[in-house]
Amino acid sequence: MIIIGVESMHKYCFVFALGYLTVCQITRVYIFDYGQYSADFSGPMMIITQKITSLAYEIHDGMFRKDEELTPSQRGLAVRRMPSPLEYVSYTCNFMGILAGPLCSYKDYIIFIEGKPYHMTQSGANGKEEVHYERTEPSPNTAVIQKLLVCGLSLLLHLTVSNTLPVEYNIDEHFQATASWPTKVTYLYVSLLAARPKYYFAWTLADAINNAAGFGFRGYDRNGAARWDLISNLRIQQIEMSTSFKMFLDNWNIQTALWLKRVCYERASFSPTIQTFFLSAIWHGVYPGYYLTFLTGVLMTLAARTMRKNFRHHFMEPSQLKLFYDVITWVVTQIAISYTVVPFVLLSIKPSFMFYSSWYYCLHICGILVLLLLPVKKIQRGENMLEKIQLSRSKKFDERENSLGQNSFSTTNNICNQDQDIASRHSSLKQ
Repeated sequence: MIIIGVESMHKYCFVFALGYLTVCQITRVYIFDYGQYSADFSGPMMIITQKITSLAYEIHDGMFRKDEELTPSQRGLAVRRMPSPLEYVSYTCNFMGILAGPLCSYKDYIIFIEGKPYHMTQSGANGKEEVHYERTEPSPNTAVIQKLLVCGLSLLLHLTVSNTLPVEYNIDEHFQATASWPTKVTYLYVSLLAARPKYYFAWTLADAINNAAGFGFRGYDRNGAARWDLISNLRIQQIEMSTSFKMFLDNWNIQTALWLKRVCYERASFSPTIQTFFLSAIWHGVYPGYYLTFLTGVLMTLAARTMRKNFRHHFMEPSQLKLFYDVITWVVTQIAISYTVVPFVLLSIKPSFMFYSSWYYCLHICGILVLLLLPVKKIQRGENMLEKIQLSRSKKFDERENSLGQNSFSTTNNICNQDQDIASRHSSLKQ
C-alpha cells in the first residue's frame, strides 16, 4: 500500500494477498492432512485477505478516483487518507474478528474504535427543517443474548441431527441402488439442511462477540427498535424460506457476498457473474469440490435469473396464484441449492462426480436448456433512470454528510428515510 501508491495499489494488494492465501491453503491441504482441519490456519487468513483487499480498494476509491466515477456504495466506503500502521493492524487483526470475522468496512471499524456518537435526523416542526442530534448507543445485551440462544440451538442441532444425516450417504451405493427418486430428493434436501447449523453457530457467535464489544449497531428501525446487524453474516429465516437462488445467496455469508460484489462484481469489465464465482472459489480454497460448486453456481444463477425474468410477472395476481408460485419456487430453489453445494461438502473430485452422475446431471442439463431456449430480458429504461436518481441524490447527500461531520451509521439511517421519495419517482417514471 505504501510502496506502490494509490493508483495501482489495489491491484497489487489483491494479487499478493490472494496469492499468499492460496499458498497457505495449498500447504494446509497437500502438505498437511488432506481433508483434516486440525491445523487450519487458513481460516483467519481468509478474513485478513478480505480486509486487506477491501481496504486497498477503499483507499484507491477515496484517494485516486473522482467522486462522479464511484457508485453510491463506493463513495460511502471510500477512505480519504492512508491509515497509520496502528490503525491498519487494529483493523486487520482485532480480536473480535480474527478467527471467524465477519468482515466489516474500515470506516465502520474506525468509527466504532474512536467512539464517535450516533447521530439521529428528525424533521423539524415545519416538516422540512431537519434537526440533527446525538443519541447514545443502546445496550447490546438483548441482541447478544438472543444470538447466543441461536448459537446454543444451532450447536445442539449440529451435534445431534447433523451426525445422523451425513451428506456422504447421498453417494452410498446401496442407497443409490435401492432408493426411489422422491427419497433421493428428500434426503438430499434434509442432509444439506442438517449441514447448515454449524455455519449458523460460527457466524452467529462471531456476530455476538462483536456486539458484546459494542460493535455492530446499525441504528433504529421505523418502530424505534435498535438494530445490531451492521456486520451480521446471515439471516436464517430468509435462507430457509428462499424462493430464488439470489435470495439465498443474498442472505448467506452476507459480508463475503458484499466483499465479492465490491472488489469484483462492480468492477468487472466482462462476465461479472462468472468472475465473481471464480474469485469465490479461489478464496475458499483449493479443494476441487469448491470449484465444482461454484461452476455449477454460475449456471444455476444465470438460469434462475432468466426463469424469473420470463415468468415471475405472470404470477403476481391474484394472491392465490402468487402463493402457488412462491411454493413451487421455494421447492425448486431448495433442491437446486442442495444439488449445487454437495461437492462443497464432499470436497474431492471423485465423490462429487459420483453424486452428479447418480442424478444424471439433470439440473445442469435443465440450466443449459433454459439459457439456450428462453430469451434474455433486458433492463427497463425506468430502472436505469432510478439508478441515476439514486446516484445523484447520494452524491448530494454525501456532501451534506461531510459538512455535518456525521458518521456512516447516520448515512444508513437517512438514506432509508429517502427511499419512499425515490420509490414514488420510480412509479412516475414507469407511468
